[in-house]
Amino acid sequence: MKPLGFVDRDRPHYVCRLHKALYGVKQAPRAWYQELRSYLLTLGFVNSVADTSLFTLHRHGTTYVLVYVDDILITGSHGDQVSQFISHLRARFSLKDLGEMSYFLGLEATRTSKGLYLMQKKYIVDLLIKTNMLHSRPVMVPMASSPPLTITCGTPLANPSEYRTVIGSLEYLSFTRPDIAYPVNRLSQFMHSPTDLHWQAAKRILRYLAGTPSHGIFISSDSPTILHAYFDADWSRNLDNCVSTNAYILYLGGNPISWSSKKQRSVARSSTEAEYRPVANTAAELSWVFTLLSELGITLTSPLVIYCDNVGATYLSANPVFHSRMKHIAIDFHFVREYVQAGALRVSHISIHDQLADVLTKPLPRQQFLDCTSKLGVAQAPPSCGGV
Repeated sequence: MKPLGFVDRDRPHYVCRLHKALYGVKQAPRAWYQELRSYLLTLGFVNSVADTSLFTLHRHGTTYVLVYVDDILITGSHGDQVSQFISHLRARFSLKDLGEMSYFLGLEATRTSKGLYLMQKKYIVDLLIKTNMLHSRPVMVPMASSPPLTITCGTPLANPSEYRTVIGSLEYLSFTRPDIAYPVNRLSQFMHSPTDLHWQAAKRILRYLAGTPSHGIFISSDSPTILHAYFDADWSRNLDNCVSTNAYILYLGGNPISWSSKKQRSVARSSTEAEYRPVANTAAELSWVFTLLSELGITLTSPLVIYCDNVGATYLSANPVFHSRMKHIAIDFHFVREYVQAGALRVSHISIHDQLADVLTKPLPRQQFLDCTSKLGVAQAPPSCGGV
């Protein structure tokens, strides 16, 4: 079709053939990626299998390139090699070098002698200003432990658009704030028909953020290269349909690098089944991260470990005898068992008091929430990182 405003009176029924992608058209991002990818491959970069937006070059050192549409992060083991690559890139494409990373896609990064601190303070402040909650009275926990929220509680909102906008914004914020992952997951289940009580719960999260705007994740530079995970499931706590919530959090050494809090797809018929299903999800995430680290040239010093507080799920992972009463989760069973038998994965039992994924599956009382989030890796930025 023809661009708006363009009229060819001699050929009114003709269409235009596009020879080059234009900014704004649907195919432009893919065309740009293909062009950039082809150029990087000619320079010797290797496109990651685990993440197609990542490119690595192992030549007299290592250079990494991470692409998000037209925003690019570049780093490496040698500063001269990185500078040389940027010069090559500038000669081929029009670009603007913003220097050392400090702000990327809403994430603020501050480097210290001990590591890297990631937070979204500016994003939080902008959201609080937009919702008129910047000066609201802070609370200590993002979700009350009682009464439980259901789909029928409260009065339906006349205009649910603001609720949906806030929940969508909070989902992006959970990239650096695992402490709000469960409340956001729970409230997103009411997007189709939110009520005034759901809206009050959403504003409670905003009040919690108003008191913790500079909290984020600290990535330590001297952490050991040990990859392990915690997972948990909250069996049938959902009063609407008895579907469990499963969650996991992955650590590289003492650094949290990946987490998830999601509603299961079907009802679990036992606590063991509810706990065993997220074992497979956690194992799959661990496998993906392991592949990604291998492509980055990082060698792990020990086998992968998953920590579980359910004895039945722990025994089932190592038991070579398949029980007929669990045949409806056969795929998950065989997937995890192959990893365990190959020695690539170990599922270990821990006490429920040491289960760090608890905060991702249920609302907790104040003290338990504070203890859990501190172990989770959520901390306030040092004074030098507190600027907006």
